Amino acid sequence: MISNLNFGQRPSAAHARMSTSSSPQPSMSSSSESPVNTPTFDTNGLSTTDSLSDERLESRDGSNDIIPKIEETELQLSDVKPEPMAEDTPLSPTEPVRLRRARGRPRIHPPRSPTTVSKQAKARSKTGCTTCRKRKKKCDETKPFCLSCQKNNIHCEGYKPVEIWKSGKEKAAEARRSSVEIKFELPPLMGGVETDVDRTLLQHFVSRASAVLSLHGDQSTNPFTRVLLPMALQHEGLMHSVLCLSASHICSITPSKEFEDRQVFHRGKALHLLNQDLKRQKAGEGGTMVYEDSNVAQILIHLLHAICDGNTSGEYRMHMIAAKQIAMNQKLKNPEFQSLFDEFFYYHWIASEVTSMDGTEVPMMENFSLPFSINPETAGLIGVSDGLFGFISKISNLRRKLRIRIDEKIEPIMDYEALLTAHAIDTGLRNWVCPQTPGTPRYTLSMLYRQATWVYLYRTTKKSKPDPFIRSAVDDGIKYINELPAEGWIQSNVLLPLFLMGCAAFEENQRVEINRAFSGLMAATGLGNITFAKEVVDRVWHLMDTDDPDSWDWEKIINQKGWDFLAT
Repeated sequence: MISNLNFGQRPSAAHARMSTSSSPQPSMSSSSESPVNTPTFDTNGLSTTDSLSDERLESRDGSNDIIPKIEETELQLSDVKPEPMAEDTPLSPTEPVRLRRARGRPRIHPPRSPTTVSKQAKARSKTGCTTCRKRKKKCDETKPFCLSCQKNNIHCEGYKPVEIWKSGKEKAAEARRSSVEIKFELPPLMGGVETDVDRTLLQHFVSRASAVLSLHGDQSTNPFTRVLLPMALQHEGLMHSVLCLSASHICSITPSKEFEDRQVFHRGKALHLLNQDLKRQKAGEGGTMVYEDSNVAQILIHLLHAICDGNTSGEYRMHMIAAKQIAMNQKLKNPEFQSLFDEFFYYHWIASEVTSMDGTEVPMMENFSLPFSINPETAGLIGVSDGLFGFISKISNLRRKLRIRIDEKIEPIMDYEALLTAHAIDTGLRNWVCPQTPGTPRYTLSMLYRQATWVYLYRTTKKSKPDPFIRSAVDDGIKYINELPAEGWIQSNVLLPLFLMGCAAFEENQRVEINRAFSGLMAATGLGNITFAKEVVDRVWHLMDTDDPDSWDWEKIINQKGWDFLAT
């Protein structure tokens, strides 16, 4: 059997003889199976056995040999040797060299030679300044401005911000998120209420601040929510005033920079709009200014703001003077608001005389009566509707006259006229009948005012020293205080009588109760002026313990501190 196959070549005669002589001749008597002869192929692809089947080849010596016929056999894979690799040595000098094609997709471009790769231009930098990139110049990338532009006296536009690469999924998620986060701000529903903080202030005024300014804890009956707030919805300046009052009350309870800033903002807006309104208004008959109801409400709110804010600079007085002018010269268009204004103005005007050395008298308190009538059961304050503030006004006038006699050292201090005035006030208090329903918190509070009025009269007409009469009167007043509920709406009227009781507390056990009452009042109302009122009482106690005669004149103590505030 031939060991190697020569594809594409015709075997020579010698080669043929070697093949036939070396291979044994087949015998006719041998096995029936024919010997397997390996065919060879010529250049035309035909088997040599086919072309030479009947031919005879001549040998070199001239003899004629018979070339046996080689049977066609099936080409076995095991007989085919693999093609040599490109780097393999060919099997014979005449055998052609075949290169094996690499697996995979064919290259689009032929591979570059190392020389071509080394000469390839480097990628252009993308981190240069904007100016150099536009000019297609090399940038030294000095930041914030490159030196190349500076040397060429060219304006350097700087560098583009570095953009963080994001995948398509991240970009899609960011686009969805931005579309969801699109939010259009709603315009304000009410003038002056612009932010979430303002809405909180408005809610606080309705639920808390208005309840500690009057004896009406129910929002439906509270004059500030029932009468004044609807006016604020129609007037932006009044709404700013309301929010300023609410912010001052919140800050007196829990100081907050955010609410303090809004308080300053609303106060500035309110005063600005009030001044604009007053410039547009014309004077009435006799040259007297006629105020709109909304402007009168602003003046009243700013008066109450001094109480919530705890202002001691006398800021309330400018509003008090304007309110006094309105009360004396005009009537308001809204009857309900007229009643609210009269009660609150006269209450704070008369109460201001208890803590001030101002010599202005209240002329409308003739015969201990008021120039208007208010139903005691629906009044927002105690003392005005039941007539007790008529007595307090008379005592304040008497106290100023006695102070003049003391300062000028005129004897006797209690002259005949002063004695008649004191006797008339005492008689009026003994004959006074409480208009409130017995057994109610209003009745207890009204009786507390009566007790404090008598203590105020005693401390005005007597020397500042302990006495069984004053001790008994203060003890009864403390009992009234302890009977009152702790709710803010009833505690809103307690500061004035508590201050008068404190300035007459000579006994240590009385002072303990007074301190407890001050702490409860601060917790229930959160009004800013309570702290200053308590500090004055502490100073009076110190002078009492040293037998100092100045403990009689707490108004002078307040004046020496440079304070001017309302104890209401």
